[in-house]
Amino acid sequence: MLFLTSLLFSYFQMSQQIQKTTANGKEMLSNPRLLPLEGTSNVMMKQNVSLSCHVDSGSPPVRYTLFKHNKKVSTLNRPDLTPGLFNLTINSESDVGEYKCKAENNITNGGKYSNSLRFTLIEPISKPVLSSLTSQAKKGQNVTLSCLSVNGSLPITYIFFKGKRSISQPVKMQKREAAMIFLFINSSSDFGTYKCRAENSFRNNTKYSNSFNFTLAEERRHSQPLIISLVLILLLFVIGFALAIPFFIIPSYKAKKFKSTRPSAGLTSTMNAEEAEDDVIYAEIEPVKPEEEYINISVIRREDEEAEKRTCATVYSKALIRD
Repeated sequence: MLFLTSLLFSYFQMSQQIQKTTANGKEMLSNPRLLPLEGTSNVMMKQNVSLSCHVDSGSPPVRYTLFKHNKKVSTLNRPDLTPGLFNLTINSESDVGEYKCKAENNITNGGKYSNSLRFTLIEPISKPVLSSLTSQAKKGQNVTLSCLSVNGSLPITYIFFKGKRSISQPVKMQKREAAMIFLFINSSSDFGTYKCRAENSFRNNTKYSNSFNFTLAEERRHSQPLIISLVLILLLFVIGFALAIPFFIIPSYKAKKFKSTRPSAGLTSTMNAEEAEDDVIYAEIEPVKPEEEYINISVIRREDEEAEKRTCATVYSKALIRD
């Protein structure tokens, strides 16, 4: 039984060798392999990369063709089995792939295709921002710190520090979300300086955040009521002054204005000194009551007593008083 198995295996190897070799002694190509020359598939925008397509066995010459998304990009001819090198520039997200290459010689029908290759576009991370919902805390309080880089390819790994000492395990974020850590303020030493660090797969691209400090909330608790009291007193003063304007200030102003413009009661001459003494006109104004809108004005014409035939005339009229 063992002998029969060995015989079948030898026959299979001979059949494979016959398929690779034609009647004229030329060998068919093996399947090519497509690899990044830099040794990594991580790339960033505007980066130049090289792809190597090569076969391990077969009869030269060999023609290599590179495809991106099943569309031909370039073709290279090699007189021997040296790899075909294709140079590319990553200008957009579509340039990350998918890539394949095809190897052909004169005896290979349809050629042989390689494995698929796709680049991973990475971006340097930006400086992370460390923040908290509150900048004030008191002893016995739970607080939260958040660290986020708004730019940079994912995933991003964050670590939190107090001073130079790490206070958290690495937190890897697969989404564009902030890493968070919960702290308990137990003593005054917990009000120290905090920072966070962010890094991704981009080489030599570790960034530290801004510094963050909590302030003790008790330091301001006495000043807050005083400020509130002063604001309330000032507000009450403004309201009182506004209420006093229509009830006290305006009536007082009107009364003073009326008093200063009202003439005195009595006889007032309307003639100049140069006019004849025997023909004088006097006006008598009666005092006005506060509830009345009119005053009585008496106009009296007095003449010389020697003119017996001429009588004295008194004319009364009313004048409307307006403020």
